Amino acid sequence: MREVLDAKHDALGLEVLNPEVGLEGATDDADITSPGLALAGHVARVPGGRLWVFGETEMTYLATLGDEEARRRLAAFFEFEIPGVFVTKSQAVPEYFLERATRRRIAVLRSSATTKAFYRRIKPFLETALAPTTTLHGSLADVFGVGLLFVGESGVGKSECVLDLVERGHRLVADDLVLVRQTGNDVLMGRGHELQRHHMEIRGVGIIDVMALFGVTAIRQQKRIEVVVHLEMWEHDGHYSRTGLDHEVHHIMGVPIPKVTVPLNPGKNVTVISEVVAMNHLLRYSGVDSAEAFDRRLRQYLEQDYE
Repeated sequence: MREVLDAKHDALGLEVLNPEVGLEGATDDADITSPGLALAGHVARVPGGRLWVFGETEMTYLATLGDEEARRRLAAFFEFEIPGVFVTKSQAVPEYFLERATRRRIAVLRSSATTKAFYRRIKPFLETALAPTTTLHGSLADVFGVGLLFVGESGVGKSECVLDLVERGHRLVADDLVLVRQTGNDVLMGRGHELQRHHMEIRGVGIIDVMALFGVTAIRQQKRIEVVVHLEMWEHDGHYSRTGLDHEVHHIMGVPIPKVTVPLNPGKNVTVISEVVAMNHLLRYSGVDSAEAFDRRLRQYLEQDYE
């Protein structure tokens, strides 16, 4: 609750109505809803641990019940695990409401926003703040608008590849440590640690500041991870895709991400290959799969040749 108050105090016009309770209530549920039927006495399906919103409909309904009945209904509702309650539209909050909430150590915050505006502003904040997160070892770059996550063994050349991409006009998002947040069902947003500030470690050179060297246009704060580029040293007996028909997938937090494995050997221009990976992804996104189109034409030619 304290994080909500600090982040949305001005945007939602929030004020604490029972400060003696404190704002230590916490939730891991991004859903925030109105009590609805729970105020009518049907509390069988009230989920615990959720934030609740009392709009004009709920408050006027309580007013029709009379103080004693309203106390009883609220007492039953507040028996559940409730980290906090919001009252919208700067409505007056009866003493019995605050008394019951305070007795249960439930913080009550009042917002000057209308109920509709309150939901519109609070939902994206909660979904972002409570989204699943993880950390990955790798480097993330924006190449032609495509988020390429470079992974591989330490020292394989991930940072050097991204640095070369930056020198060619692309943008660094994070190096070495990538913080990943899942938004929605299948969107993974990556960013760097706030202390990292777009610095990179280049072996033999040390720590460099990409923004200071290449300018503010060489960095961006976050980017969706769209393709995983796995860099590994060339192995003679390794199995590498020659046609691109076998699409690899890398799972991050259960979300499948297209994966490209690039074997490294002397003289290979990994930077150009990375640009091609990004452009090929854009082409596939537009509905054109070059490998499948070539395979289809080849099969049609062979079929005609046999006829």
